[in-house]
Amino acid sequence: MQGERDLSTLLQQMTPEVHPEVFTYCSFPDHQLSPGLTPVGTFHEAEGLTAIVPLQQAKVLGLPHQFECRMVTVTVHSALDAVGFLARISAALAAVGVACNVVSAFHHDQLFVREDRLDDAMQALKRLAQQE
Repeated sequence: MQGERDLSTLLQQMTPEVHPEVFTYCSFPDHQLSPGLTPVGTFHEAEGLTAIVPLQQAKVLGLPHQFECRMVTVTVHSALDAVGFLARISAALAAVGVACNVVSAFHHDQLFVREDRLDDAMQALKRLAQQE
């Protein structure tokens, strides 16, 4: 099934869903994950492997980590080449001072926002959807 490309439709139909776990970012300069980690996402950079992992796993393994956050899935099937969708989301979050790290997957976009700003982020996303 092809993802949606129409910006207005994407904004109207998006339904943000918060995952119950707290996540954090870890970096592995040797590009090797620690045993026992189950990341929700990874990315290879020249400096190392970045992994987004459950905070509890990072703590149990004693891993250095940054940016304790919640994962919000935008549950509309957006096309990978949809134009402007993430820009509008980012602008709405920036307007209320919420930092956001975005990971686009095949079906949905994942927004990682600081745990203490989750309520502000969710309110901004709901307002954005209602404006369309």
